[in-house]
Amino acid sequence: MLDVIDRELLKGVADLEDIPKGAYNIRKNGKLLGRQVSANIMIETNEDNTGINIIVKPGTVNESVHIPVILSQADLFDVVKNNFIIGDGCDVTIIAGCGIHCGSDRPEGHAGIHEFRIGKGSKVKYVEKHLGIGSGTGKRTLNPVTRVFLEEGAHAELELTQIGGVDEAQRANEAELGPRSSILVTERVMTEGRQRAVSKNTIILKGEDSRAELISRSVIKGDSKQDFYAVLEARARSYGHLECDAIVMDNGTNETIPSLRSLHPDAELTHEAAIGKIANSQLMKLMSLGLTYDEAVNRIIRGFLR
Repeated sequence: MLDVIDRELLKGVADLEDIPKGAYNIRKNGKLLGRQVSANIMIETNEDNTGINIIVKPGTVNESVHIPVILSQADLFDVVKNNFIIGDGCDVTIIAGCGIHCGSDRPEGHAGIHEFRIGKGSKVKYVEKHLGIGSGTGKRTLNPVTRVFLEEGAHAELELTQIGGVDEAQRANEAELGPRSSILVTERVMTEGRQRAVSKNTIILKGEDSRAELISRSVIKGDSKQDFYAVLEARARSYGHLECDAIVMDNGTNETIPSLRSLHPDAELTHEAAIGKIANSQLMKLMSLGLTYDEAVNRIIRGFLR
C-alpha cells in the first residue's frame, strides 16, 4: 500500500501515479514493497540477497521495467546491487531512480550499484532520477554507480538526472564498448545551498568502430560545489565525444577535468566545454517578454537541463 509520501516520491523519480503495469520492482526503506514479472522480463533476488537480477529474454522489444527505490526512514543508508542481463536483439526501457523524504534531523541515504550486460544488437534506454524532499534537516546522500558492458552492435542510452534536494552525491559511470556498439550518456545535476556532487566517468572504446558520446549539464547555485571528471579511452578505431557545460550562480564552484586517451592511430576523440554565468542577453530578452528576473532564470535553467 502506497502512502502520500510514497506517491510523491514515485511521481518525482519514475513519473508513476500508482503501481505500474508490466514488470516492476519497488523497494522501500531497504525492503521489497512490490514486484511483478512479465513473460519476457524476469526479476529475482540475487544469491547474496543484496539486490536483484533483471533478466530480459532475447528478442524482447517494446517492453519496459520500473525499479524505483524510495526512502523515508531516518538513519537508514540503503545499499543495493542490481544486475541487468539483456539478451540479444532486445529493445527495452528501464526506469530507475531513488527518492528520499527526510522529516527529521537524522541522515538518510542510498547507494544503487547497477551493472548492465547488453547482448548483441540490443538497444537499452536507461532513465535514472534522484530527488530529495521533506522539511527535515538531516543529510540526504545518494551515491549511484552505473557500469555498462556492450556486446557487438549493442546500443545504450543513459539519462541520469539529479533533480534537487540531495546534499551529497558521489556518482560513478563506467562503460566498455564492443565492436560497432555505441553509447550516449547524458547527465544533468543541479545543486544549491551547501550541497556537494562529484561525478566520475570512464568510457573505454575497446571494439572497432565503437562510438561514445558523454554530455554533462550542471547548474551550481548558492554555496554548492560540483566536480566533474571524465575519461574517454580509445583502444581501437573508434569515435568519442565529450561535452561538459555548467552554469555557475551566486557563490557556486565547479571543477571540470576531461581526459582523452587515444591508444590507436585511427581513433578520433573530441571535447568541448563551457562554464559560466547566464548570459545577460538571454535574461534581458525573456524579461522584455514580461517575465520577472527569477522567472527568466528558472526558464533558462529548465531549458539548459532538458
